[in-house]
Amino acid sequence: MKTVLITGCSSGYGLETARHFHAQGWRVIATMRTPRKGVLPDSDRIRMLPLDVTDPDSISTAIAAAGPIDVLVNNAGIGVVGAFEATPMSHVRKVFETNTLGTMAMVQAVIPQMRARRSGAIVNVTSSVTLAAMPLAAAYTASKQAIEGFTGSLAHEMSAFGIQVKLVEPGYAPTTRFAQNTDIDIADLIPEAYAAFAEPIFAGFAKPTLTTKESDVAETVWHAANDETGRLRFPAGADAVALAQARYGTLSSKQV
Repeated sequence: MKTVLITGCSSGYGLETARHFHAQGWRVIATMRTPRKGVLPDSDRIRMLPLDVTDPDSISTAIAAAGPIDVLVNNAGIGVVGAFEATPMSHVRKVFETNTLGTMAMVQAVIPQMRARRSGAIVNVTSSVTLAAMPLAAAYTASKQAIEGFTGSLAHEMSAFGIQVKLVEPGYAPTTRFAQNTDIDIADLIPEAYAAFAEPIFAGFAKPTLTTKESDVAETVWHAANDETGRLRFPAGADAVALAQARYGTLSSKQV
């Protein structure tokens, strides 16, 4: 029985991904800052652990408690929507601490055991904003673009040890709590000077042409974790797939 450790499982993509791996017969280590009973099935193949990806002690404690990990899914992240001019640098740093440095710290913590076994997979969840930049999300986009570059380089390093490294690029899912997991009110990040610019953008968010379902992401993460072809990028959801095809053409190539 293989074991997957998933970060950010309290809701959204992470929660659905944990459910999907469990349904496939895997042992699931579902992590979140504050574990909540009832969000996942009561099963001896599911274990919830507290984990804050910005806290080194929390990371080491969770990794030790999890035992051998076959697949690491870095899903934990925070979003922010607003004009960059109005976004406090303290919040920009918070976004990078979680989305970028938190992912890197988790990878660094799990590599030694995978390298010793010469097997394993690391799946980093980014966003379709890396395929086509979205306005009013500059800090978030930058934090995810950094992980794209990091993952591409890491994939080359890890190939020498039989470790697969993958990117999953989800599209926009209206059901997720994007930008609701911070302590900043979106209204504070849209100054009057940006109101006319922001209005049609938010209207588009409310009625998107193509969207992504949480199940799309869970299934794509599953496929990426089990892929041994050397392919790097896996867009998830109809909108992300359309953007990826526009940027890269065929999705059957390695795309490294």
